[in-house]
Amino acid sequence: MERLVKGYQAFRSEGYVDQKALYEELGLHGQHPDIMLIGCADSRVDPTDIFHAYPGQMFVARNVANLVPPDDLGDDYCCTMAAVEYAVTVIGVDMIVVMGHESCGGIAGCIAGLGRDPKGGYVNKWLGQINHVHERLIESGEFETDIQGAMELESVRQSLKNLMTYDFIRERVERGTLTLQGAYFSITKAELKLADDTGEFKLIEA
Repeated sequence: MERLVKGYQAFRSEGYVDQKALYEELGLHGQHPDIMLIGCADSRVDPTDIFHAYPGQMFVARNVANLVPPDDLGDDYCCTMAAVEYAVTVIGVDMIVVMGHESCGGIAGCIAGLGRDPKGGYVNKWLGQINHVHERLIESGEFETDIQGAMELESVRQSLKNLMTYDFIRERVERGTLTLQGAYFSITKAELKLADDTGEFKLIEA
């Protein structure tokens, strides 16, 4: 509790002083971000910090392993998609970014079999949706030395594909009013990679 209080007090005496007018504008007139970012709940990967985004500039949804479930998976996985639907149909964002990251605990859990453990609770059920991604990489035989890194990238690609299974997203993408973008962040190097049209992740110069 002490950490929370001190953090709030520091915010009021430092950042808020310079952004008072911005907060008043957002509170009175609502938010109008152009970008939605779907990221991991991992405490080491803060999207607004990485992209230097001010309040109101980025609509963020975070979950374990930054996953987007496909449309046919059922209502049990609707929390993330509720945020996506709101961002797209109500706010009207122009871009959805799915950002994976290095040393993802959710991905490591899937590799270790947590997504196949009936006693794994909610995490088991959530990670179970990417078991097929793990199987696909294993069957390819190309990533035996770094299955973790390969899955971190492939899960982003899969989430982008899953977004396109929703009519309200696919229709906007096809009309050119919405763009989907894959991203990957290295924690140890603080480096960002963005996916090109082929799904290849390219390093962005700092």
